[in-house]
Amino acid sequence: MSAAAASSSAAGDSAKQPLLHHHHHLHNQRGNPPHVASVSSPSLPSAPPGVLAGGRRFPGGLDVPNLKKRGGGTRSWIRVEAATASVQTLEVDKATMMRRCELPARDLRLLDPLFVYPSTILGRERAIVVNLEQIRCVITADEVLLLNSLDSYVLQYAAELQRRLLQRAEGDELPFEFRALELALEAACSFLDAQAAELEIEAYPLLDELTSKISTLNLERVRRLKSRLVALTRRVQKVRDEIEQLMDDDGDMAEMYLSEKKLRTESSFYGDQSMLGYNSVGDGTSFSAPVSPVSSPTESRKLEKAFSLCRSRHDSVKSSDNTATEHIQELEMLLEAYFVVIDSTLNKLTSLKEYIDDTEDFINIQLDNVRNQLIQFELLLTTATFVVAIFGVVAGIFGMNFETSVFSIQNAFQWVLIITGVIGAFIFCGFLWFFKYKRLMPL
Repeated sequence: MSAAAASSSAAGDSAKQPLLHHHHHLHNQRGNPPHVASVSSPSLPSAPPGVLAGGRRFPGGLDVPNLKKRGGGTRSWIRVEAATASVQTLEVDKATMMRRCELPARDLRLLDPLFVYPSTILGRERAIVVNLEQIRCVITADEVLLLNSLDSYVLQYAAELQRRLLQRAEGDELPFEFRALELALEAACSFLDAQAAELEIEAYPLLDELTSKISTLNLERVRRLKSRLVALTRRVQKVRDEIEQLMDDDGDMAEMYLSEKKLRTESSFYGDQSMLGYNSVGDGTSFSAPVSPVSSPTESRKLEKAFSLCRSRHDSVKSSDNTATEHIQELEMLLEAYFVVIDSTLNKLTSLKEYIDDTEDFINIQLDNVRNQLIQFELLLTTATFVVAIFGVVAGIFGMNFETSVFSIQNAFQWVLIITGVIGAFIFCGFLWFFKYKRLMPL
C-alpha cells in the first residue's frame, strides 16, 4: 500500500512539472520582469508547503510572501492565572481573544487604548469586561487578561493581584473574579482620589491668592483649574453611576459570578456523561448474552434511579441558586464599600467646585463694589462740573459788548464772584442731599 501511494504521488508530481513550466513560459511571453519567479523557481526560500513567513496561502497552492492577513495584528496582554498566581505576557490577536473569552468585538473595543471610552463594567457569560481609568482588563473564572502597558498602575495591579493570590487568608472564600474586580475598583478609586487631593492642594492657595489680588494671570489659572475640575468630576461621576447601576440590578451581579456558572456547567456536563454511561451499560446488558433474571435490573429500578438523578439535579440547582444569592450579597457589599469611597471623592470635588463658585461670587461682588464707587465718583464730578458751568454762564453774560452801570459800582467784581460761589455751593449741596435721599450715594 505504501509503495503504491509513493508511486502515485511521484506520478502526480511529474504530471505537475510540465504545467508549471508552461505557466512560467506564458509569464515570460507576456513581458513580466525576469526576477519574478514561479512556484517551482529555486529563488524562493525552501519551506514546507503553505508555510511562508509573513505570507498568505491562496487557493491552488500559491504562497505570496509579504502579504499580511486581514485582522492578523496581535496585541500584548498580561495574564494573571488564578490557580498558580503566575504572571506572564501573551501575544494574542483579537479573534483569538474573542473565542477565548466568548466576547463580541464591541466589548473588546472598549479596551482599545486608541479610543477614549467612559468607565464601564460589563458582565458577560464567561467574562467580566472592566474599563476603569488605566485598568482595562478581561476577568474570567481562571485568569485576568490586562492590556500590556507601561503605565505604573497596570503593573502595580498585576503585582498586587499576584501578591494577594499568594497570601490568601484562611477562610476567605471570595471568588477569584470578585478579587480581581475588587482590586480594579480599588485602583480606580485610589487613582481618582489621588487626583482629587492633588487638585485640592493646588486649588485652595490659588483661590485665596485670587481673592486678595485680582489679576489677569490669577483669573487664567483659575479658569484652567476649573476646566480640570469639571473633567475630573465627570470621570468620577461616571464611575459612581456605573457602580450604582450594578448595585441596583441583581441580574447583572448574578452574571458576574463566573465561578458558580463554571461549576454548574461542569456538573451538568458530568451529569450528562453519567447518564450516557448508564444508558450504554443498560443497552449493553439488554443486548448482550442472556443473563439470569435475578441480576437484570427491573423497570421499577430504572425509574427509581432516574427519579433520584432528577431529584439530585433539582437539589443542586436549588443549592446553586442559594449560593448565587449569597454571592450577590457579597458582591453588593463589595460594591457598596467602593461606592462610599467614590462618593466621598465626588463630595470632595463638589465642595471644591462650590468653593470656586463662592470665590467667583466674591470676586464679582468686589468688582461690582468697585464699579459702584466709580459711578459715584463720576456722579460727583458731573455735579461739580455743573456748578463750575454756572461761573461760565456769569462770565459769558458779563463778557458781552454792552454798557451797564454795574461796571461803575465799586467792588462789583468781588460781589459777583461771591454771589455766584454761594449759589453754586447751594446747588451742589442740594444735589448731595438729593443723592442721599434717593440712596444713590452713601453720605
